[in-house]
Amino acid sequence: MRIFTVILCLGFVSVGWSATKPNVLFIAIDDLAPALRCYGNLIAKTPHIDRLAVSGVRFDRAYNQLPLCNPTRASVMTGLRPDTIKVYDLDRHFRDEVPRAVTLSQTFMRNGWWAGRVGKIYHYNVPASIGTDGFDDPPSWQKTVNPKGRDKTDEGLIFNAEPHRKISGALSWLAAEGADEEQTDGMITTEAIKLMAVRRKIGKPFFLGVGFFRPHTPYVAPKKYFAMYPLKDMRLPYAPKGDREDIPTAAFAHNNPVPHYSLDELTCRKALQAYYATISFVDAQVGRLMTALERLGLADNTIVVLWSDHGYHLGEHNGIWQKRTLFEQSARTPLIIRAPNAKGNGTACARIVEFVDIYPTLTDLAGLKPPKALEGRSLRPLLENPLLKWNGTAITQVLRPADKRLPKPVMGRSIRTERWRYTDWAEGKSGVELYDHAADPLEFNNLALKPDDETKTVMQILRKKLEKKASGKVPTTPFNPKRL
Repeated sequence: MRIFTVILCLGFVSVGWSATKPNVLFIAIDDLAPALRCYGNLIAKTPHIDRLAVSGVRFDRAYNQLPLCNPTRASVMTGLRPDTIKVYDLDRHFRDEVPRAVTLSQTFMRNGWWAGRVGKIYHYNVPASIGTDGFDDPPSWQKTVNPKGRDKTDEGLIFNAEPHRKISGALSWLAAEGADEEQTDGMITTEAIKLMAVRRKIGKPFFLGVGFFRPHTPYVAPKKYFAMYPLKDMRLPYAPKGDREDIPTAAFAHNNPVPHYSLDELTCRKALQAYYATISFVDAQVGRLMTALERLGLADNTIVVLWSDHGYHLGEHNGIWQKRTLFEQSARTPLIIRAPNAKGNGTACARIVEFVDIYPTLTDLAGLKPPKALEGRSLRPLLENPLLKWNGTAITQVLRPADKRLPKPVMGRSIRTERWRYTDWAEGKSGVELYDHAADPLEFNNLALKPDDETKTVMQILRKKLEKKASGKVPTTPFNPKRL
């Protein structure tokens, strides 16, 4: 699922930070690609997120662990990789495998913070589960709020470009009537601001999760946001002729094997318009939250982390849409952290970081002792010096169900370094990919097909590193590809 998440933490307790316990405002945005002006996208109109990026540290190369809603959200909240929690699809809860896991918000609760959630932090089926608890984790919260706006009541008005599929997974959209505050995400913002005001009066530190449902399909936003993106300005991304010829079959998501879902160019451009409209709609809600932090006097004691659960394809590689791939567009995800008084604020960071790093980063900033089992590392050094030597790598994986193209399920796994991306499918039995980002940032040339001595050595080294963190084994637990 598409999701984009933001984290806001209030204050720090260790040397160099505020001496009071920090509040945490944890905002998730569903299916948000780095299609933001601050990330270099010249189409997107995202002034509020851009302003946040300027005041914090923008991580230009942050990567999720598995580009699908349930696995990536469970991984962020537990600080554990998919192979540890055994969550690869939409049906399995992380506590089935690790029942005693202490989640991010639980760690704060155990140390005196109040923890609450508004909207989508853990997995929800969108739009079916809007207004419910979804696939939540009750031990993670002391209070939950599940708004339901007119995007639910107006579902019958939504245009579905692929009527044979549900609107949850199809290119579908609605330029809605009414105001922001009538939509679920607008209501989420309103309720989150109310909770912040209440907690401020009480004076006890809080961890507040705020989860937005857009820009996940269906792309629903008030009409004014569609008007910001004239259809004539929408262009599908470039790909060279024959781009798919050197890509393994397993690299293409099972629900998107045909370029552009066989839709015509005009329909795809309308989908682009709708996606960007929902981004600007969510951007406005982030702006409301930031304004409220200032008005409530909380901004100076607030760490803000903004992230999406995974990246998102908008027609790259001759027609890939949505997520579930191991290409850069799906694995790379927005991540912005604003920590008051951090020396690196206002500077972009080009180091490779992972989403399992979010948990240890927040506990470090708050002066808390994290669980020993966490599989990431604190990014606090990069918040102080974004140019610091880091030597980071990122592991992203995805499970392919069996279908007409693949006789049995296949695990894909990918490792990203500052220069290279190496990917293998079924540990290489179903295909291998290698891309040199120094010369080929859009991953058009798969060097693994005709490797020279240098690339052979690179692949050997990267595969060994990959095997230390990702098993590549297909799980034996029940797997329901229909839910994917």
